[in-house]
Amino acid sequence: MMTSETRFLIGLDASRSVAAQPTGTELYSRYLIEALLSRAPDRYSFRLYFNQPPQSAISIQQSAFRIMPFPRLWTHIRLSTEMILHCPDLLFVPAHVLPIIHPRRSVVTVHDLGYLYFPEAHPPRQRWYLDRSTRWHTRTAAHLLADSAATKRDLINQYHADPDQITVAYPGLDPSIKRVDDPIEITRVKAKYHIDGDYLLYLGTIQPRKNLQRLIAAFASCNLQPALVLAGKSGWYTGELLKQANDRVKFIGYVDAADKNALLSGATAFVFPSLYEGFGFPVLEALACGLPVLCSNTSALPEVAGDAAVLVNPLEVDDIARGLHEVTTNADLRRTLIERGHQQAQKFTWQACAETTLKVFEQVLR
Repeated sequence: MMTSETRFLIGLDASRSVAAQPTGTELYSRYLIEALLSRAPDRYSFRLYFNQPPQSAISIQQSAFRIMPFPRLWTHIRLSTEMILHCPDLLFVPAHVLPIIHPRRSVVTVHDLGYLYFPEAHPPRQRWYLDRSTRWHTRTAAHLLADSAATKRDLINQYHADPDQITVAYPGLDPSIKRVDDPIEITRVKAKYHIDGDYLLYLGTIQPRKNLQRLIAAFASCNLQPALVLAGKSGWYTGELLKQANDRVKFIGYVDAADKNALLSGATAFVFPSLYEGFGFPVLEALACGLPVLCSNTSALPEVAGDAAVLVNPLEVDDIARGLHEVTTNADLRRTLIERGHQQAQKFTWQACAETTLKVFEQVLR
């Protein structure tokens, strides 16, 4: 029986928190783990599991950690072995898959099920792996965290998950994201990425699920003055898309973290007509940087954007074009969206996410 004096060891899979070029799930892992370490009650101690040295990517000063390099199948072989030899009271996997061998009290975050809705946007092997791992989580984890109500609904509808075993814990805003008003810094970053003049900005992985082909078609039909800048590292199936680059549509590749704030702040508007998102970090970051935002009216994006964005049907090129025209040319709407966006961004904090996660730990350990 758990009492107020009972002490527990929480194991954290931190392997995804040390990625060299982190995307949404890796940043989720990093910031949530840091918030958990700073806010957990004294009766919890933590052990972090890394597959490579963490360097400065995550603060581990107050926690034990294990660095366990392994050539392949790190989760199912090396982390499973660790669970046999030194099993924690609870294992939390924030951004990966639950190992085959794990404690009965395990918690996993499921970020999205987009591969079910748009299978053509994923390579077959990756689609198979995502489906199998999510089924595995649903069947074996003691509790699931979902990034949004949309993801929770998907888990219930697609995998028949028990609603009582799923908790929505909205991720927070990257604490380093803030508006840049220094024109010299914005000019420096634009020059670094060879951007001239005004621009509409997309920021995210370049892959089919992000719906960039329709975005480019909608932009071409609008005859707007700003260019369209597509920023992010290339994912899969991008060859034909990259051929559409020209003076008006620019692919600038992965953006260094130190340049992100200025790149966002210098844009005329942020555009993100993704086909499916389990949350939508880029939209939240754009709101925090004071940008008018266009995003899809599907999946979790309306939860993130609230009333601070122009919502469009991502399957309709004409509707995307309508939204592009509004966020670019309607001055009153732009002012309203910027004001609402600042308020909306403040609703999402890692402290709140950590508090919800800790309550789930309490429930599972009880």
